[in-house]
Amino acid sequence: MRNCLLFLALLLAACAPQSTNQPAFDSPVPYSTGTPSATPAQLDGLVPAETPLPSPTPFLYKVTGNDTMSQIAEKYNISLDALQAANPDVDPNAMPIGIELKIPSNPANLTGASTPTPVPASVKQIECYPTADQAMWCFVLVHNDFSDFMENVSAQVTLVDSNGQELVSQAALSMLNILPPNTSLPLITFFVPNIPADVKPQVQILTAIRLLPNDVRYLPATIQNTLVQIDSSGRSAQVNGQVYLPPESKTASQVWVAAVAYDRAGRVVGVKRWESNAALEAGNNLPFVFMLSSVAGAIDRVEFAVEARP
Repeated sequence: MRNCLLFLALLLAACAPQSTNQPAFDSPVPYSTGTPSATPAQLDGLVPAETPLPSPTPFLYKVTGNDTMSQIAEKYNISLDALQAANPDVDPNAMPIGIELKIPSNPANLTGASTPTPVPASVKQIECYPTADQAMWCFVLVHNDFSDFMENVSAQVTLVDSNGQELVSQAALSMLNILPPNTSLPLITFFVPNIPADVKPQVQILTAIRLLPNDVRYLPATIQNTLVQIDSSGRSAQVNGQVYLPPESKTASQVWVAAVAYDRAGRVVGVKRWESNAALEAGNNLPFVFMLSSVAGAIDRVEFAVEARP
């Protein structure tokens, strides 16, 4: 598996083996000015779970003073991609001493830490769209069928040519650390040029951890009073609403809102994550407003999910 750094963007951006591309999740990425989309891949690219890929069973490793993420990946014989996919909220260039990393492999549990139980994630849709400059966005729509939250959901996306030959492979990540119960969110990855327009994606879930009820790292925030205003072209929308914390909750110091745009056929065509570090006290609302763009086709509806942390 190729080692390349992955970064979150308006859509999640990643790198090809030979280069690094690092947009941030805080600025709009316009839709392609060329042909907006290829024939969507649907579920014929879903790889069976028994196909060998990095095991999704993680254990915990505590970072010491001289550790780097690449050294830790080498130590446990896993790819840097897989290690970052399991720890999307950890900056590999600024890891605090003592922070615990999830190791997405199955070596001996040297730390003695409890091992979270991996669970199957339901893949509802696989969509890939070429851009005018021969790059490609891929969305893997995953649904949480459980009544509990899921954490660190990720997948491996491999692009193959018409002969079935692998061209490039990298991880796809979610906009949020969690996937709420009975909710769908896309895993996102961006392949830099040059990607042939007729490639087909193959997808396999890498990590998916079912959380215990009342996990103290996440607060019971909800989305209320949303309004979506789609412009006349259908290519962008202004969205607004409120994040609400119930009175029994702790104060939130970090709030993320994920917005997912769908076209009339129900395909994911755009995503955006809104972030706030303003304190949200229990029993109060936090308003949000931002723009959401499509990478392919007109927006028909927008769905939301929220994550709040103490």
